[in-house]
Amino acid sequence: MYSRQVLDHFEHPRNAGTVPDADASARVENPACGDVLEIMLKIEEGRIDKIRFRAKGCVAAMACGSAVTELAGGKTVAEARKLSREQLVLAVGGLPAASSHASCLAMDTLAAALKQLGDKS
Repeated sequence: MYSRQVLDHFEHPRNAGTVPDADASARVENPACGDVLEIMLKIEEGRIDKIRFRAKGCVAAMACGSAVTELAGGKTVAEARKLSREQLVLAVGGLPAASSHASCLAMDTLAAALKQLGDKS
């Protein structure tokens, strides 16, 4: 059973879409289940000014994609790098064990996008 927060993020995703002039973007696929998540970032004055996601996958993958954009948006790149999977899981009100892969996918995709920025942040 999914939490109210997971269902809300799934039914009303935040920050869905693309950032045409993105400073960084990453696309990660979970080979075990086929879920795909893409995150795009625009940085202004060292902060994540725009963050968007696109997802193809299960309810939890879509919800975690949405929630990770809310957690990272507005933060400095350094602050975003410190976000944890546990913070994401709390933000979505918990995940069933069978859906925990979705939080890993979201955090791995965010980390891959942030890595592209290097020390430019």
